[in-house]
Amino acid sequence: MPLELNWDNAEDIGILLTERHPDVDPLTVRFTDLHRYVTELPEFKGDPKKSNEGKLEAIQMAWHEEFQDK
Repeated sequence: MPLELNWDNAEDIGILLTERHPDVDPLTVRFTDLHRYVTELPEFKGDPKKSNEGKLEAIQMAWHEEFQDK
């Protein structure tokens, strides 16, 4: 996993969100909250303004896959 994550690291972010929020169903998270969860990750170094719906959806789906696997 890269030491510094940005919006293009959906799979790595999904793993971290599963670890950080183990009891949260990713499909119930609003994009505004997902944006906050991502930008609060210590490993996240991306520009908060460079997110978009497609990037957030990719992160949400990666998180959902991890959530289902646990």
